[in-house]
Amino acid sequence: MSNVRHASGGSAPASTRGSAVDGGTGFDTGNPDGKRDGSPHTPRRAGDPAALRRLRDYDYTNFYFGAGTDPFGILEPFGEWWKDAEFGGGYYLYSLPMGSAPSTRVAIGDPKTRETHHGLINFASYNYLGLSYRPEVIEAVCEAVREYGAGASGSPVLSGSMDLHKRLQKEVADFKGKEAAIVFPTGYSANLGVISGLMRPGDLIVADRLSHASIVDGMILSKATSRFFRHNDAADLDRKLRGFGGKKLVIVEGVYSMDGDVADLPEIVEVCRRHSARLLVDEAHSTFVYGANGRGVAEHFGLDDEVDIHLGTFSKSLGGLGGFVAGRKELIYYLRGFARARVFSCALPPGVVAGLLKALEIAAGEPELRERLWDNARYMHGLLREAEVDVGDSTSQVISIMIGDDAGIFRIAEDLLHEGVYINPIRYPAVGKHKSRFRMSISAAHTRADLREGAEIITSVLRKHGKCP
Repeated sequence: MSNVRHASGGSAPASTRGSAVDGGTGFDTGNPDGKRDGSPHTPRRAGDPAALRRLRDYDYTNFYFGAGTDPFGILEPFGEWWKDAEFGGGYYLYSLPMGSAPSTRVAIGDPKTRETHHGLINFASYNYLGLSYRPEVIEAVCEAVREYGAGASGSPVLSGSMDLHKRLQKEVADFKGKEAAIVFPTGYSANLGVISGLMRPGDLIVADRLSHASIVDGMILSKATSRFFRHNDAADLDRKLRGFGGKKLVIVEGVYSMDGDVADLPEIVEVCRRHSARLLVDEAHSTFVYGANGRGVAEHFGLDDEVDIHLGTFSKSLGGLGGFVAGRKELIYYLRGFARARVFSCALPPGVVAGLLKALEIAAGEPELRERLWDNARYMHGLLREAEVDVGDSTSQVISIMIGDDAGIFRIAEDLLHEGVYINPIRYPAVGKHKSRFRMSISAAHTRADLREGAEIITSVLRKHGKCP
């Protein structure tokens, strides 16, 4: 019998450490040999109220590793935990069904009460420029579906490339001011594809410790030596690069998705120059938002030409789907053959691509959308800070409302939902243990009335739970 271990590989804290019994078919309550003979040490089943109370101390970390030889051995204890955790623990608050467009007001289904909440203020959807439901975008999607059908029906290197895909790649490259661009099915696959496609065993990748999971997974898949530097700490990056003579790639995000702060790009660029390291900036949450032309944080700092690999997504500011990499043409040629996450995936549906082309046209042609977004972000920052709500280090349209209570955040989330705000609770593994928070996404489409009402509801609920004065 072995302890169920923390997902990072270390033991879970004593308060949440558990054991899988007989290959993961029950929970250990102290019996050293896992007997099931009816003795006082027999593990209590999840139907026992005392066991249920104990199970509420568990989370996903307790089910990453399990004892026994059967890969399915962990499923039964996880299922026992989940039966209570889904509703009793608050996990049902994830994947709530939306019954409307992801606009500023949404209809959300509540599987716990079997009700639909209408008119909720939406702070959960990315959709920073409010483009996913613009009539021009919807019409472009419909026209493309009528002309091209529902799907691409092939890999982009075989039969899946259409003239729409070629056009999108050219327009993204032009928008970013780069020689070429390549489009991926998702932002996740873009990071996976470029990192594993470019780096090899024996190379070195150094990434910010708060990097997105897609970056981490790309590093693992590349089999290169992987290191992480302290968040936004150029001096620590310098130490991690020192003494390595081979190929080096540094990876940072433009805006960090869970904290809402911005990469210290000038200092990071200087360190990369000193060590002859290439630099990838993931601008998922900053492309089409930051910079004089919306090109991202690199443009914001005047460092467009100092970044070797510009990566972004279409699912945030453009409200669609997909990812892209832009840079020198030789890089794009190479990724066409070696980015397996793209080579072996179906190409984006033509309707999606047509919608992206129209959304890109609007984003480039209506700079007032970015101005409105920043006005709204500043306004909400002001409202929350005035109410002494802890927003961490956020300076962007991504605002983290820090809670720090991994269990209690679900109760707060339920109250927010019932009071009229749709916002997602964020906890491990998306953030570290005891770093739970709500991630608020501000849109250019929010009205001042939306923002004021939302801030009042959030502040009231947080006060009720003792999370702000």
